[in-house]
Amino acid sequence: MIKVLLADDSPLVRAVLKDIFAATDDIRVIGEAADGREAVELAAHLRPDLIVMDLMMPVLDGLAAIEEIMSGFPAPILVLSGTLDDHEVNRAFAAIKKGALDVMSKPDGGGLTSPSEFSAGIVEKVRLLARIRVIRRPSRHREQPAPPPLAGGRKILAIGASTGGPKAVMSIVRKLPADFRGTVLIVQHIASGFDRGFAQWLDGECPLKVRLAAEGDALKEGEVLVAPTDCHLMVVDGRTRLTYGPQVNCCRPSIDVLFSSLVPLGSQVVGVLLTGMGKDGAQGLRGIKEQGGVTIVQDEQSCAVFGMPKAAISLEAADRVLPLDAIPAAIIKLFANSTEE
Repeated sequence: MIKVLLADDSPLVRAVLKDIFAATDDIRVIGEAADGREAVELAAHLRPDLIVMDLMMPVLDGLAAIEEIMSGFPAPILVLSGTLDDHEVNRAFAAIKKGALDVMSKPDGGGLTSPSEFSAGIVEKVRLLARIRVIRRPSRHREQPAPPPLAGGRKILAIGASTGGPKAVMSIVRKLPADFRGTVLIVQHIASGFDRGFAQWLDGECPLKVRLAAEGDALKEGEVLVAPTDCHLMVVDGRTRLTYGPQVNCCRPSIDVLFSSLVPLGSQVVGVLLTGMGKDGAQGLRGIKEQGGVTIVQDEQSCAVFGMPKAAISLEAADRVLPLDAIPAAIIKLFANSTEE
């Protein structure tokens, strides 16, 4: 049984969530908090498997509550955003930076899903996120054999991520230098309506220019393009293409679609696959490797969910398996070497 704590100052929202979870056989609400201080106290006392957290609460707001919970008695946290306006979405990504795992729009928050889609979506999120261990632990750096020399000419950095990904993606992109000699393309599985906020959040945290990809964008050095939600991002003849084809690996945008479109570019590509459930990106990463591109996979110890990286490793698609905090330096070295050759 998954034990859930609800933290929201709206009795109506709490009642809706309780009704949704009561219709399942495996999710039980064990506590309700109407303000952030109460949320912290109940989290410490009840030790829930997951906390569903509002951000705009009295006494102590959601951001401060998340910070206290994650520093004292960490638990998986799903943020529910009241609206999709810029201020609220920015706060949602600030919550992820403080340790929350994912974000969704409330059923009355201007999201793009119907009530039934919201119900199914939040139940799926709770079941997934409740499995994730968020205990504090130091990263374990394992010595790895030195990789073989790699061909130069790299021009594209393609990053794919899912659950736990926004913070992981940010930790990589923010460390890239302002004079980075490549285009960065990102597919992050994220709830509908949060794509623009994700791009804006990255733009404020990173030295490079970050924006949502648009149809027909030319690939420019030092620019980061984020895939919009609900459409696939591809690269065709040196320009972006957005398509509304069927889901791939139950995802749209799909990491595999982006990676596969880059396979013909061979050694120009560095593909990076980060935390996430399922197998999206693994097959495309293998294609990049087989055509002379460089592939990097996040290691198990630093992943929130070791699904997609594990699938890639099983396919022998990874040139290197690295802890998250070692990936930026590896990328910088690869692109620096490519400009010297």
